[in-house]
Amino acid sequence: MAIARYPTIVLDCPDPAALARFYGEMLDWKIEISEDWADIRADFGQCVSFQQVEDFQAPDWPGQGKPQQMHLDVMVDDLDVAETAVLALGAVKHRHQPGTTFRVFLDPAGHPFCLCVS
Repeated sequence: MAIARYPTIVLDCPDPAALARFYGEMLDWKIEISEDWADIRADFGQCVSFQQVEDFQAPDWPGQGKPQQMHLDVMVDDLDVAETAVLALGAVKHRHQPGTTFRVFLDPAGHPFCLCVS
């Protein structure tokens, strides 16, 4: 029997509500916002959370001056269609694109994330 279930990924950021809206819209998940915390939840139970951090500094990927701690890979059916959609939500396409089956973007707080096709 598992000790725990439904692990949650928590991203540090300067504005939890803004980041929750960004990812909630991208994934079509429910958005729950409080003062210094926000969650997005899938209908099947998965959750990603965002916590407010004073003096937040975005990672400098792929450099290691301010290394990323983690990043999200999200699956899409069409890279071009998904790219247009996330750019409209406020993402920025990263200048470093090391692969052909995925594209790297920065969310509104500067965290790298990848749109991936299988």
